[in-house]
Amino acid sequence: MFKKAKPLFLIVETPLHAGSGSDLGIVDLPIQREKHTDYPKIEASGLKGSIREVFDGKAKSRQVENDEVILAFGPDTGDLHAGALGFTDARLLLFPVKSVKGVFAWVTCSAVLERFKHDLFISQPTINNFVENIPDANTVPNNSELIVKDEGDTKKIVLEEYTFTVTPNDECENVANWISNNVLTVNVPSYGYWREKMKKDIVVLSDDDFRDFVMLSTEVIARTKIDSEKGTVVDGALWYEEYLPTDSILYSLALTTPLFVDEGKKKGTLFDPADQGADKNLKEAETVMAFLTNNLPSIIQIGGNATIGKGIVRTHVYQNGGGNDGTGSDDTRNN
Repeated sequence: MFKKAKPLFLIVETPLHAGSGSDLGIVDLPIQREKHTDYPKIEASGLKGSIREVFDGKAKSRQVENDEVILAFGPDTGDLHAGALGFTDARLLLFPVKSVKGVFAWVTCSAVLERFKHDLFISQPTINNFVENIPDANTVPNNSELIVKDEGDTKKIVLEEYTFTVTPNDECENVANWISNNVLTVNVPSYGYWREKMKKDIVVLSDDDFRDFVMLSTEVIARTKIDSEKGTVVDGALWYEEYLPTDSILYSLALTTPLFVDEGKKKGTLFDPADQGADKNLKEAETVMAFLTNNLPSIIQIGGNATIGKGIVRTHVYQNGGGNDGTGSDDTRNN
């Protein structure tokens, strides 16, 4: 049973393709989606594998001990045992959509926010600084800069080619402020502009409208292979890939348990039983969580097409009581 959990935020810096295999539709290689909602996601196994790869690289450069990586993530071969570190599927929190004013907006919906609030409570039962009331559909912060038509009580925004009548209110502003302050951390200087934009340019849509945007407004890119002699596309080498766009925001829950090995294998590591104290199981789970948060780089790569710069993601592990303290090492270049 997991004893510790913390939200892990993922900020997409370059288009991300977490693939679900081939498809017979227009898009040959679609992204992973939830079956019942069609919301984009990243499978927990893919997320854990990407993070494990980073830690394996750190072990090779002796920044962490290989035995500790194996204890936390589990071994690939040999004396098999479960890892003490797990992750949930990464769920979509905010999705960027083109806007007539303000260039683009982040859209979400009540269902996504209610689920996010529930997941925060699961991971941090003592959390008390998220918003009390989830905003209604078609609301924006009071200081929104997306409004293109303001006629008293009638305020309109235009996302893609669709016009929405919206209502500015405090509930949406509170959500925008919380996400801005707790997801876009102050230890990234370039996020100053984006934090201020996020406070003004979040839109809460209806659940159906949000689903339509996340289904129809992802990036679809044509990929080809050119024949070097003929200068034309190789026969059959034209395909279409779907990507989660830059500036998408997702979150997962990082989960830890006590180690699934005997005491002798822990000696001489961070998880040495001599250092655990009274509640050994809880302390051990806390040590595994600290191992993750202290060594997780702030930039990792997730999904396919790494060699063409896709899937660069900035990470941030939420800390109860505030998210602006900064966690993790600087970047993957340290590996």
